[in-house]
This record gives sequence, structure tokens and C-alpha cells, in this order.
Amino acid sequence: MKLTDITPAIALTPLDGRYHKQTAPLVEYMSEPALNRERMRVEVEWMILLANGFSGNGNQPIIPGVKPLTQAEQEYLRAIPEQFGAEGIARHAAHEAITHHDVKAVEYYIDDELDKAADALGEETQLTHLKTLVHFACTSEDINNLSIARCVKNAIEQVWLPDAQAIVDLLTEKAEQYRDMSLLALTHGQPATPTTLGKELAVFVHRLNRQLKHVREQEYLGKINGATGTFGAHLAALPDVDWIAVSQEFVTNRMGLTWNPLTTQIESHDWQAELYGTISHTNRILHNLAVDVWMYISRGVFAQEPVKGATGSSTMPHKVNPIRFENAEANLEISCSLLDTLSATLVESRWQRDLTDSTTQRNIGSALGYSVLALTNLLGGLKSIHPNEIVISRELDENWEVLGEPIQTAMRAGELAGEPGMDHPYEKVKELMRGHSIGKADVERFIDEQSFDSATAARLKALTPATYTGAASKLVDFDRQ
Repeated sequence: MKLTDITPAIALTPLDGRYHKQTAPLVEYMSEPALNRERMRVEVEWMILLANGFSGNGNQPIIPGVKPLTQAEQEYLRAIPEQFGAEGIARHAAHEAITHHDVKAVEYYIDDELDKAADALGEETQLTHLKTLVHFACTSEDINNLSIARCVKNAIEQVWLPDAQAIVDLLTEKAEQYRDMSLLALTHGQPATPTTLGKELAVFVHRLNRQLKHVREQEYLGKINGATGTFGAHLAALPDVDWIAVSQEFVTNRMGLTWNPLTTQIESHDWQAELYGTISHTNRILHNLAVDVWMYISRGVFAQEPVKGATGSSTMPHKVNPIRFENAEANLEISCSLLDTLSATLVESRWQRDLTDSTTQRNIGSALGYSVLALTNLLGGLKSIHPNEIVISRELDENWEVLGEPIQTAMRAGELAGEPGMDHPYEKVKELMRGHSIGKADVERFIDEQSFDSATAARLKALTPATYTGAASKLVDFDRQ
């Protein structure tokens, strides 16, 4: 049997197969049926505005000959997208199989529903006679750009942002919990000035919060202005209507988007490039986090809680592999590649329009899906680790040479203050400590050999690798600013 003969159809990509459970929330906003449902919402809201007007025109019908829609008629229209389920999806697909045009199929689908209006509202309803009001003066891109913007906005606000925020919240909690837990820092992979585990986690909180702020403040632009952005058909049919005001009203107040007054046939997609650039940047910060935690696990700084019943290796039973972090790494990379392609491709269009943006935008859900999948794995991974205090303490105690920095800095201060015997501080400390294994006694002996005043000598002798963390604990408070 061919796999293509199996019903229901087998998913091609892991997002809709192996990882469907993790990415399913995006289906509500970024799937093809979700887009068609949003197209229907745009179409019926446009009909309602044209029939009932708005405050800017005294709430009078914009189209002569169309009576204001009753409350029941408006509710009937708004129910069309809300009732778009399995049967509706199949019916829309049947229309598209003939039209080979998804937006035209939406128009015909709404026409079908208008044919049924009398059954629900009575013979006196005017809806059965308003098929020509559907898609009035619109180009497909008028509907598409608004629908896609609303789909993306909802996907970001309802799925991606909450998942990203959950990671920030957990990191914030752990940064507070471990704000005073000393940790040997490594620069260039070598022992360096100690820090605290909480402060290192707070660095990621601060970085991520900046990007999430940009995402929350993102504008989602939309337009409804005809085939080349000139309102040409609108004015040819009804020259006395202030179509610019109608357009602004619809995009801003009815669609909840930022009105773009200057476009070609397509909305220019610059807001999408901005948004995907920010999410890609966020992905890369999260990738940095995943790699750092992976290396902390490898180093023994973090221990993992094994998942009950799970297999780490098919041949080495003892293994507890950091697979959540590795999964997050890989899927963040895939998400970035798609987001970067979207950002680069969508901002260009040949003259007044070409169709490259159409097929490109069908991959927005995948780009966000791989990011959401990574967020899910990263959150699970972070919840499964805890500091290994034995390893952390051993690392610190084995690296007393990191105290060379405060000692030579104190000597520099002494030399600048005119104290004798403080010359060449860097070189003196380097001779003692570089490439050597030293301990507490060696450090104290070196301090005694210098001409420090008693207070400075006592302060330096009181330092240990575990206490030499500067203001690290205090800096954790800045992760919320």
C-alpha cells in the first residue's frame, strides 16, 4: 500500500505529524481554513459597513439602494465565518476546484449563504438580493492583506507571546531563586571572574524582555483601496463617497489594524518584515540560552531530572540526554531560516504586484510553528534542571587564580594613590597565577608580600572565589527594568 492512499492523509511535515500536539494552537489562526474564515469575516464586515455606514457619514448607507441591515441580518452575516467548519471547508474547496482562486471561492461561499438567508430570516430580508455587495470594489489583496494581518496578530498574541512569556517568567523566577548562588564564569572557555547563577539567567531575562516589548508594540498594517491603491473603481462607481475616510474607518475601527494609506495593489508587508525580524532575533537569544544550558549540563553545573519511562540511549541505559535543549536549538534554527526568508522576500514586489508574496505567506504558520515547538521544548527543559551545588562549589574551590583580578586592581589603585611597592601590578600577579594551580594559602602569602594597608589586605584576604561576585546579586533586580 502506498502511504498516499491512507485516509486521513499522512502529514508531510513534522509540525502536523510528530509535533502536532505542540503546534496545534496555531491551527486556529495560521491554517488555510483559518485564513479562509478570516477572509469571510473581512467580507461580511465590509458588507455591513457599506450598508450601515459609520459616524463619519452619519451612519447612512454608503451604497445607494442598499437599506441598512437589521440586527438580525448583521448577526446572520457574522455567523457565516463563525460556523465555518468541516462541511464549510469542503464546500469552499469545491468552489476553489472550479475557480482556481481562493478569494473568489470565499465570495461564492458567501453567496451560497445569502441564498439561504430567507429560510432563517424570512422572505422580507434583503440579504438574498445583496450578492453584488459581496466583495464590492475590492481586489483580492484587499481581503487577503487584512485577513493575514489579523491571523498573524492573533497567532502572536494568543499563542507565540504567551509561550515566550512563560519562558521569561520561569527564568525570572530562577534568577531570583539563585541570585546569591556563586558560579565560576568561563570566558573563552577558561576560568574567569565568578558571577552568580541568578545573574547569568537574568541576562537572558533582560535580553528577551526587550524583544518581547518590541513584539507587543508591533503595528499590524492593513489597506483596502482597490486594484492599484488608487480607489479607482470606487470613485468611478460612486464619485461622491469619501472612500479614503471609508477605508480608514474600516481598517482601523472594524479590523483593528493600523491603516496604510499608500500602497500598490498589495500592502507593502514592511510590518511583517519588522515582526519576523524581531521574532528571529528572539529565537537567536533563545538559541543562545539553549546552548548555554546544554553546556552547563555537560559541565555538571546543572543536573537533569530523568523523565520516568524515557530512554536516553538505545544502547547506554545510564544516559539522560539534554534532548529538549537540542530539539529547541534545531527548531529555532529552522524558524529563523524561514522568518529571515519571509522578511527578505515580502518587502519586494514587481511594480504594482506579483504573486511571490502569496505563496511565501503560506509559510508564516510554519515559521511560527517551529518557534512555538522550540519554546515548548525549552520550557520543558528548563523545568527539568536544577543546580548541582557540589560541582559548582568544587569548580570555585579549584580556581583560586581568579582572585588575581581584584588583587592586581587593588594594586593599581594603590599605585595611583602614590603607595610604594605597587608598581607593575599586572605583571606581578601574572607571574604568580597564570598557568599555575594555586590555593588560598598562595593568595594570602602574595597579599602579605605586598605593601597594602591593613584594611585593604584584610579585605582582599577575605575574598574567596565563592564570595568574589561583585554586584552580581544586586544586578538581578534589573531584569525587570
